[in-house]
Amino acid sequence: MRVLIVGAGVAGLTAARGLTAAGHQVEVYEAAPQLRTEGGSISIWPSSTGILRGFGVDLDGAGRRLEAMENRSVRGRRLANIDLTAAERRFGGNPSLHIARRELVERIADGVHVHYGREVRAVDPDRAEITFTDGSTVRGDVLIGADGRKSIVGRTLRGENPSELNGWVTWQAFTTRPTEFTDSGRSMMVSNGRALGSMASAGHGRMLWWFDLRAKPGSPFWEGAPGLADRLRERFGHWPEPFPTLLQDAETLTFYPHQIHRVPAVWGRGPTTLMGDAAHTMPPAMAMGSTQALEDAWALTRSIDDLRGYERARTKIVRRVARAAGSEMPARQGPLMALFTDAFTTRNYMSWLRKSSGYLQQEGWSSSLQHRPGSTSPANGSAWAETQ
Repeated sequence: MRVLIVGAGVAGLTAARGLTAAGHQVEVYEAAPQLRTEGGSISIWPSSTGILRGFGVDLDGAGRRLEAMENRSVRGRRLANIDLTAAERRFGGNPSLHIARRELVERIADGVHVHYGREVRAVDPDRAEITFTDGSTVRGDVLIGADGRKSIVGRTLRGENPSELNGWVTWQAFTTRPTEFTDSGRSMMVSNGRALGSMASAGHGRMLWWFDLRAKPGSPFWEGAPGLADRLRERFGHWPEPFPTLLQDAETLTFYPHQIHRVPAVWGRGPTTLMGDAAHTMPPAMAMGSTQALEDAWALTRSIDDLRGYERARTKIVRRVARAAGSEMPARQGPLMALFTDAFTTRNYMSWLRKSSGYLQQEGWSSSLQHRPGSTSPANGSAWAETQ
């Protein structure tokens, strides 16, 4: 089939690779004049690396392999440790990675032909037809909107942009400062129940560090607020090292507001569907945004001739993930992680990864993984954070 994809981000590029490999004629249209590489870094899990490898993406030397996620108290006491090498072994040897978004999209885009500078003016979902701002049109058998939260394809299908602020924001920055985590396979998270501080190596001598906290437009921690750097130092400067040292560079932090919207049961119409943020914008709290986009690409490649079936299958999983992300669970958990053993949190986290992935469920890995009685949340609140 002739498949038209609007948007050359993680979702659209990955779908293009999978659908091309499946024998379809794929055309990707991107409004930007070149590959969009802006953003921080991203955590991707065994399902993601399995999907990318299956689509021929070279991950050798990519980012930093994550071996453990460490939870500490605001006083620096170690609370819990999630062993990600156990998940790697369980799920077919596919590792978890933390990787700069620039590096990830460059690796996925390698070999994918993209029509850059093609801004879409309108789409006809019933005809799988795109009209560009220069007046030219193109028509396919299938039209996929992978054009992000402000998707023009999504807006045509459902009206206004359904996403909204959820009252949380991220302040993030890269650093090359030497710390115990800068080149480590261990990530670190600190939460006091009202905010989260995290850091993870993105490989190649760079580490992303960030804070998630409550903020609304016009509040002291919103973008452009006067004295913001000093306010962040005052709030987080007493947290364990290396936060006080990193906060010397607080002026380099960039702003990312958290958005969410309800995931509908049906995403498209006729020969048109959505994927990635165009279908299910979610906050970065659970490090699942990019992973779910990759899951979309994998599922769509298998169900391109049954778009409503693709949407139904993905909705079952994405709704669960979006609810967890929208709760900002990692920032809220505080010292609760001290109540559980490392083995317990690791096992529950592996169960969460499987329940969040159609790919892992289809492949049949870890069918015996179950939550223990009374445990209904991922790792009883333990998760990790992803920045976009």
